[in-house]
Amino acid sequence: MRLRTRVGGERRNCIHKAASCQVIYSQFGLAIHQNDNQARRRFVEWAQNEIAVVPDFHKRILFSDEAHFWLNGYVNKQNCRIWSEANPQVYVETPLHPEKLTVWCALWAGGILLQKR
Repeated sequence: MRLRTRVGGERRNCIHKAASCQVIYSQFGLAIHQNDNQARRRFVEWAQNEIAVVPDFHKRILFSDEAHFWLNGYVNKQNCRIWSEANPQVYVETPLHPEKLTVWCALWAGGILLQKR
């Protein structure tokens, strides 16, 4: 289908629709609770107070994330999409404890922090 998209100049989603394919994946979301709004307001009030007291408060904020990369080729099912006319009911066996590389990264005003395990 990619070849046809490149050669024919057709958009990929049009070709998938014409081939009667659909993407099959699960959607995940966080539950929203009644107290969440109050918690957000408390956080905003706290942050505004900190900014008023400490002028360079924004420079002390650290954003971080962690990702795992499996060395045996395993792919996280949340990042995998299967195009098919019907759900293929694919079952993939994986070892109990596959080797993996974990990467942690943080961004802040002072730069980037990176750690590999």
